[in-house]
Amino acid sequence: MLAVGVGVAVAVAGPARAGGAPEADLSYHGSAVMTGERMYVRLTPANHGPSAVPDSSVRLTWSVPLADGQRLPAGCVRTGERELVCGTGALPADGLGQATDVGVVLRDSPPEVTLEVETEWSGGTVDRNRGNDRARVLVLNTGDAYSF
Repeated sequence: MLAVGVGVAVAVAGPARAGGAPEADLSYHGSAVMTGERMYVRLTPANHGPSAVPDSSVRLTWSVPLADGQRLPAGCVRTGERELVCGTGALPADGLGQATDVGVVLRDSPPEVTLEVETEWSGGTVDRNRGNDRARVLVLNTGDAYSF
């Protein structure tokens, strides 16, 4: 019987924590505007490093139900009555990702909505500072932009 050994090399982009998973520190900054039953969200992901993130996604959750039949941007999928997940792509170490623009129609025209923004997936990296990759913003139905 002949035994053959196979070696596999794995490259990790940037520093890794104990246990082998690369570390990254994600955050999101943006704004939300509500007018009537329509709400627009623009967010930009950031990675404060130390490692690059090969791919990522963000979860957006509204305090009220979304209307049926949404026309969502490419890379976004509805995952619940009040929730979307949108791909944010690769994030360089210590850099910004592409801005994501999402427009949704709410089931009703509420006077206010709470929007929660949170990392859904970080491409296998570990984020020890989860406090800055979550945002919660109260948006009034005034047409004014509310920043997070």
